[in-house]
Amino acid sequence: MSWTRKVSCTPAPLRAGRLPDTPGPHPTGFALLPWLLLGMGSFSNLFQGETPNPWIGGLGLLTFNSLYIYVSLRAFVKEKREARSTQLALGLLAAVTCGLGLGYGGSWLLFFPLLGLATGAVVRMPRLRPAGAAVTVLSGGVAFVQDGWGGLDIAYATWISTIVTAAILSLSEAVRELRAAREELARRAVEEERLRFSRDLHDLLGHTLSVIVVKSEAARRLAVRDMDAAVAQVADIESVGRQALTEIREAVTGYRRGSLATELDRAHSALAAAGITPAFHQSGPPLPQQTEALLGWVVREAVTNVLRHSGAARCEITVSGDVERVHVTVTDDGSGTPSTAPREGIGGTGLRGLTERLAAAGGTLTAGPGPRQGFLVRAELPVEERELAPVG
Repeated sequence: MSWTRKVSCTPAPLRAGRLPDTPGPHPTGFALLPWLLLGMGSFSNLFQGETPNPWIGGLGLLTFNSLYIYVSLRAFVKEKREARSTQLALGLLAAVTCGLGLGYGGSWLLFFPLLGLATGAVVRMPRLRPAGAAVTVLSGGVAFVQDGWGGLDIAYATWISTIVTAAILSLSEAVRELRAAREELARRAVEEERLRFSRDLHDLLGHTLSVIVVKSEAARRLAVRDMDAAVAQVADIESVGRQALTEIREAVTGYRRGSLATELDRAHSALAAAGITPAFHQSGPPLPQQTEALLGWVVREAVTNVLRHSGAARCEITVSGDVERVHVTVTDDGSGTPSTAPREGIGGTGLRGLTERLAAAGGTLTAGPGPRQGFLVRAELPVEERELAPVG
């Protein structure tokens, strides 16, 4: 049993009958392609014959568009974005942009904001600041050569396009990572709730059904010679069944608390009905509620083992401790075989479930053949009062 604050293990969207929001499709480089329309002015100049050396200009325009599309389509995948080929393509794009800007000026300078978009999409912190500054200074210098101080607008547009693109894409990636983390937390919460319920169901039903079987056998044996005693056993069966229904309802809602005193009383009744002599020894200071509840699970599981498979004639339960640690030992003189020994591939039940519960609370569990005969289960726990609620 592990101690955690009492919270619902089912995510709010699932409790409301809705699936959690999904991150949606990944953004792609196609989101950057419409910005190529900024180059329509240069394209128009080529067809209107206003550009000297149109073949060179056309080849430069084709090269720029090809490099821009290549970089944009690779910018949204981390491995491709950080690849050397993408970095080289971005460098060539900067060189072509500078060449077109210096050669033609005018509307051709609008390729610098497109270069800023590509830079913001590819480069991430901490290299974004120097890269953005370099692209801005480069665009400002080329624009100043062509248009004087009026060309500084190009530098400003380049800086804004670089920083805004990088900020939007980084925020988008962060949101997607947070959504993925939320979904993983929700999945783990559901798994933990299933594990809690399976542990409780195993511990509750395993012990309860064992007691019912033992008392039913006792009632059958007594019915032929002592009807009153048989009726008393049947009444105990009814009481155990009603209590089991209550505990199962509590287990489903997650608010069930065990009690060491209650489990000891049940153990005494079940062992006596099975013809096993019970012997209880308890010493030490009063225990916190959480520690006592966890030790109750230990007694329940260990006694269930004795009832099912030990074939013992005597079972001894010892509870001892001090202000720091408490010990519970359950021994019998039976065959020395545990009923729920951990098996490969099985978790959350029997002794393995108890081991996990105790480990989560800072305790330990040892189980194995007794020093002389029978089987021994020993649990040790720190005595701590925590304002926490048990899971299971």
